[in-house]
Amino acid sequence: MILPKKTFRYYYWLILEFLKKNLKLIVMTFLLSFVFIIALISLLPFIEDIVVAKKNIIGIVGQYDQNNFPEEISAKISNGLIYVNEKGESIPALASSWEIKNNGREFLFHLKNNLLWNDGKPFKASQIDYGFRDVEIKAYDDRTIVFKLKNPFPTFITYLSKAIIRPPLTGVAGLYRVSTIKSKYGRLKEVHLSPNKSNLPYYIYKFYENENQLLNAYKLGEVKEIIVYKKSIADTFKSWKNTKVIKSVDYGRLLTLFFNFSHPLLKEKDIRAAIRTGIDPSLFNDLGETTVGPIPPTSWAFNSSLKPIAYDIETAEKIIKKAIPASQEASFSFVTSYDYADLNEKISDQLKKMGINTEISYLNQTVPENFNFFLGMLKIPVDPDQYFFWHSTQKNSNVGNYVNLKIDKLLEDGRNNYYPLERKKIYLEFQRILEDDPPAVFLYYPYIYTIKRK
Repeated sequence: MILPKKTFRYYYWLILEFLKKNLKLIVMTFLLSFVFIIALISLLPFIEDIVVAKKNIIGIVGQYDQNNFPEEISAKISNGLIYVNEKGESIPALASSWEIKNNGREFLFHLKNNLLWNDGKPFKASQIDYGFRDVEIKAYDDRTIVFKLKNPFPTFITYLSKAIIRPPLTGVAGLYRVSTIKSKYGRLKEVHLSPNKSNLPYYIYKFYENENQLLNAYKLGEVKEIIVYKKSIADTFKSWKNTKVIKSVDYGRLLTLFFNFSHPLLKEKDIRAAIRTGIDPSLFNDLGETTVGPIPPTSWAFNSSLKPIAYDIETAEKIIKKAIPASQEASFSFVTSYDYADLNEKISDQLKKMGINTEISYLNQTVPENFNFFLGMLKIPVDPDQYFFWHSTQKNSNVGNYVNLKIDKLLEDGRNNYYPLERKKIYLEFQRILEDDPPAVFLYYPYIYTIKRK
């Protein structure tokens, strides 16, 4: 359609008049818009960093599936009936209260009101399944459940701290819920956690087969946070301007040099005590926090009166050379894993100075069948009950076949007692006797290093 000349002139003068009156405003608006766009483009990387910074992308070494995944994840997405803190104290979690009945054979739990699975469905007592053997479980109603044991077991309650999770990775009353799962051949590759509350960061966990892959992932920027156990590796990142290295102590693991009591010499208390004093604790200054017993200082049952073992290689040498004359010199087997290869050599050198020659061998399984000395990591339970490690009846878990009737009695009393103050007295004495009659040399709780981008 062709506009008439008069109409065209009309719109021409109208637009011209509008521009005359609003030219300054139009130019100013254009300039401000231009500046805003340039500024937005310039700030985009910083804005992106702020948004992405709310996502914690964490790398983990290990092969996991939906039935086996790190405790770090399960603790975020769910809870157990109780929570055990660093001191080993039991605190209500999903349970509001509990009762111990029938002389310690029954544990009755009352659940909190209005508990929900992370998908919004109601959580009922009948859905609790810890997979225990020889434990009868009965839900009286939606909020009451009882665990019936064949024999009294006061520390049973600590096993109820395990997070309750149903497939596929759905927890109860967790701070987070699983929003994305990426798997390959049944193995987890990525798990994304979305917060159930505001102001909480988003988590992404990525899984790698070995430490080299994990380190490369951090260097390439695939992940923002990793954990390593070697100081030499952590030190390489200290010079990175955008990285901070946080050192902490893992009180859940204890590097231990076990004695095998089948050897006549190692049955002698004085010999074992001499070996302990002849190992220089300064060897472990960069590796962990040294200790004198298997109960960590964070525990409510820790015996703070125990003194550090004084290093005395000369006295140790005199005692051992008196027990092993030069004419009877023999070689002792020293078994460990390749993870401690450098440390093995140092400890072996210390033993040699005392008069004990060792032949080092490395193993693939967790615990060797035959050894005189075994260097391995002891997993420390949250409760001070260590019946499985040191009671003489525990043939599979008492690594060195340690036998001490006083220790047996204390361990029996400790796990059959419900009163914290009485239990503490028992475990204080337990630690004192272990100091006097050592079943092993308790070396150190290892340092761990969290490497994360600033």
